[in-house]
Amino acid sequence: MSRIVVLMAIVAGVVLLADLGSPANDVASGQEGPAAEPAVEAVKQVRERGAPVAVLKARTNLRAKPGGRVLAKLDKRTEWRSPRVLAVVGAKGKWLRVIATELPNDRRGWIALKAASLVANPWAVRADLSRRRVVVTRNGRVVYRFRVAVGRPGTPTPRGRFAVTDKLQIAGGSPAYGCCALALSGKQPHIEPGWQGGNRLAIHGTRLTQTIGRAASFGCLRARDKHAYWIIKHVFLGTIVEIRP
Repeated sequence: MSRIVVLMAIVAGVVLLADLGSPANDVASGQEGPAAEPAVEAVKQVRERGAPVAVLKARTNLRAKPGGRVLAKLDKRTEWRSPRVLAVVGAKGKWLRVIATELPNDRRGWIALKAASLVANPWAVRADLSRRRVVVTRNGRVVYRFRVAVGRPGTPTPRGRFAVTDKLQIAGGSPAYGCCALALSGKQPHIEPGWQGGNRLAIHGTRLTQTIGRAASFGCLRARDKHAYWIIKHVFLGTIVEIRP
């Protein structure tokens, strides 16, 4: 079996814009007035430079709503030991609404603002299933595009908005995953009988280049190794990947 190692997991080349306190206690203080909306102001500041992502500073709770029921405990690092970086899709009071692997594909959770540092991310990725194409933008401009294989009819690629969680290199490569994989927060609900490779979605390389442009995968987006390596090298952890019909 090919060995998987983390590749370039650090969010490099960006500036921490909001490092707001200790994550030891994630209970809101109940302040009123403008000071009661620090998350909204912090996200607004970051959006001037790019999409906001939250880099966890310590283990924290993922909640159903601000101050609400705990859905999961989020460690500072992922299962593949990458820094835990979450795409931020909303804010309220002292809380950030985020995309997290621990939740179903269409659900979002909340973390305390002080549990994370906010970073501006210029990258975004869009995958068009009908066109079998991935488009990468930086600051709103298209900088790269490539063809992919998508899920076959019995294991279709899930649609929706996901986020990059890990950058993985497959030591020695493999026929199925090629050189490397960009792991996403999303999960495949339609598992092929007998498949033992897990349910996480990814954009990954392949040595089965004859499948590019076809509906041939178990749900992931397969790319030529050179394209997979490019996207892994450039986009940041926490980058939103929108998969469209």
